[in-house]
Amino acid sequence: MLLRVSRAVLAVSLLTAATAVLAQPKTRADCERDYRPEVGQQGKDVVWVPTPDELVARMLKMAGTTAQDYVIDLGAGDGKIAIAAAKHFGATSLGIEYNPDMVRLAECMVQVEGVSGRTRVIRGDIFKEDFSKATVVTMYLLPQLNLCVRHRILAMRPGTRVTSHQFSMGEWESDERTEFEHRTGYLWIVPARVGGNWALRDASGATATVSLSQAYQRVSGDVTFGTTRQPITDASLSGDRLRISYTDDKGVGRSFSGRVAGNEITGTLRGPAGEVAASAALQGALQAANWAEMADGCGQFYGK
Repeated sequence: MLLRVSRAVLAVSLLTAATAVLAQPKTRADCERDYRPEVGQQGKDVVWVPTPDELVARMLKMAGTTAQDYVIDLGAGDGKIAIAAAKHFGATSLGIEYNPDMVRLAECMVQVEGVSGRTRVIRGDIFKEDFSKATVVTMYLLPQLNLCVRHRILAMRPGTRVTSHQFSMGEWESDERTEFEHRTGYLWIVPARVGGNWALRDASGATATVSLSQAYQRVSGDVTFGTTRQPITDASLSGDRLRISYTDDKGVGRSFSGRVAGNEITGTLRGPAGEVAASAALQGALQAANWAEMADGCGQFYGK
């Protein structure tokens, strides 16, 4: 009797397991049995229009996405970008989507594409969820929404890469862009804060004061040697990497390149005789960064 019961239990277990396997979604059609989104359907703050696969790939490649990255997609829709980041670039990814039906569809597609170990799509409001730990942020929102997450992005770790389909971020000029079938993909790299006065010293002990003004990644200023002030002739800031060129008080062209880490920039000073180690220490406080504050009219999204 016990043997018969055991066999019956085993048979039921096998049947249940087989049914579960058969019920696993294998295609997008399986995922869309209960809910099929329509292009142009209204969302919380935007309408849903998927980004073409080719542009998704270009944006993630432009951002230099690798397996070491944590990609967060704002307004994830059906999860396409988060899935592509994991499947084709090996990244860990998260999609944030407000529509619960889209979230269920996206989670189903995560299973279909075989990336459930590296990708999640959650229901959330991008204006309330914390995405500060991302190393790559992707989005296809609207111009105003881009502006209204801009201050949060600018507060992220320098070097964080940000891509957007179609829409820019106002005065913050993109570092790079790509075009595909009349659609634009933008890339920004979050800049370090460098506006202020810096005491520059090289390995020989020679010193100068570097005064920098900053708006986003655009940097200008001058270098002072005693009573002689010379303009910076060229400057670039990419993430935490700063480079400036100038002519010293003896009329010699020089360039300083370094990595920004809080109140110090460590790098090298290059001149006619070659390259020597050099560093710059912040004197006083950083300049106010009005350009990094919340844009006008955005309080509505944050309940302010």
